[in-house]
Amino acid sequence: MRFRDIIGQEGVKRRLIQSAREGRVPHAQLFAGKQGVGKMQLAMAYAQYLNCEHPTQEDSCGECPTCRQFERMQHPDLHFTFPIVKGDAGDTCNDFADAFRGMVLEKGYFSLEDWYEAMGVENKQAVIYEKESGEIVRKLSLKAFGAGYKVMIIWQAEKMNVTCANKLLKLLEEPPERTLFFLVSEMPERLLPTILSRVQVVRVPPLQDEQVAQALTARGVEEQNANDIAHIAQGSYLKALQIAEDKEQNQAFMEDFVSLMRCAWLVGHKKDYASLLKLRQWSQNMADAKVGREKQKAFLQFVQKQIRENYIYNYGLPQVNYQMQEEKAFSKNFAAFIHSGNVEQIINELDKAERQITQNGNAKMIFFDLCLQMIVLIK
Repeated sequence: MRFRDIIGQEGVKRRLIQSAREGRVPHAQLFAGKQGVGKMQLAMAYAQYLNCEHPTQEDSCGECPTCRQFERMQHPDLHFTFPIVKGDAGDTCNDFADAFRGMVLEKGYFSLEDWYEAMGVENKQAVIYEKESGEIVRKLSLKAFGAGYKVMIIWQAEKMNVTCANKLLKLLEEPPERTLFFLVSEMPERLLPTILSRVQVVRVPPLQDEQVAQALTARGVEEQNANDIAHIAQGSYLKALQIAEDKEQNQAFMEDFVSLMRCAWLVGHKKDYASLLKLRQWSQNMADAKVGREKQKAFLQFVQKQIRENYIYNYGLPQVNYQMQEEKAFSKNFAAFIHSGNVEQIINELDKAERQITQNGNAKMIFFDLCLQMIVLIK
């Protein structure tokens, strides 16, 4: 990966390139920042730049044999460690290397959830196990293939278990000659203090809304939607991609949310009992087995977000209001009914319904009870 392939982060790129050109490359660095801002991508581009045979003042050349191997993640001096779920597929990163490489090359920007999907596992916790520390020592003890650096990139470094982390302390402090460690973490506070004391931290800030919006429009997202999504994503390109991909589902959720609130308002304020029958049908539709519990929970989470955004809407501060255009259009008239006197109770009812769905409660009863609660609370 080259620096030019990374969205934004111009300041971080300049500092990394400057350190390389001045020969001041710390042997252990921690790329820290929130999900989707380009930490892993910066670490990979930096590794390629440091080993490029013809680097420029702005980027690696992308044409030399070393660059081509780095871009395919197949250079003998480039190593990766990442969390895994032990099982039939294996018990070290070597056993999952092809799957990891395939995911990175396909997606460019990726999350831990993407990695779970690539591994084909669900409801399990991925870990960097003790055995991996021995593999790291073995890989870095090998003779370097080229004249550059041997680079070990540890993705999701906070997933190292305590034994593994402790066994790496001496290696981090005194690595073999021309060997670099790049740790990548979304939660550096979960790393051992002894690890943190041995690395130089590279802070990777959230992306600017304009940068995320530009990247989305390049993928074919309509400009106004791209701007709204970028604002909602709060500096995470991965979150922006997820919102864009979930647009169709969110539109369906919005229609259901509007139906729920309009009917509840009509029953409570206008004694419109035809709307009560509509709410009964609405709850039956939401409880349909075809909807599924995961989608039901996702809908309830969506509604909680909309309630919070409608409450904030009343303050007239668009910079802290995270909604799409159609959501804002509904909030223009509806937000007045979400206020300090009921917002906490509404959120509690939605949270309770979500927990009951998770516990395999009767969905039809749960959703109709929710409808009745909304009638009372909105009134």
